Amino acid sequence: MNTKKSDKDVVAKPVAAKPLTAAAKVVKPVAKVAAVKKAEPVAVKVAKEVKKVPEVKEVKAAKAVKEVKVAKKPKPKVVRDSFTMPQSEYQKIADIKEIGLKSGLQVKKSEVLRAGVLALCAMNEAQLIAALSGLDKIKTGRPNKH
Repeated sequence: MNTKKSDKDVVAKPVAAKPLTAAAKVVKPVAKVAAVKKAEPVAVKVAKEVKKVPEVKEVKAAKAVKEVKVAKKPKPKVVRDSFTMPQSEYQKIADIKEIGLKSGLQVKKSEVLRAGVLALCAMNEAQLIAALSGLDKIKTGRPNKH
């Protein structure tokens, strides 16, 4: 007769858990660290790829914030007004526009007038009074149609 037991005849018996010795406690974590170190190159590659994605999102978010800041800049309220001036002074606006075109700068009538207001504001009080007192007084309102 054959006294040897085959794999089928051997039945696994539950083994009671034994308390770990101090040496065994150290060996198991070291084995885990060794397993992590073996997998580290793949983990590092994955971590680098994961880090790249938030950077792109941060750059896009930063650009979006800058665009929002530019878009939030309030536009100045514009006022439409009409005025009366002598023909000779009105012609000077056209002359100034022509000088701008020769210099390669196309300006509008309103830009010429706004620049004139800024120039008057830059004057001291004596210069401003001299410029304003040199103007001829004209009748306000719309001129009569002939």
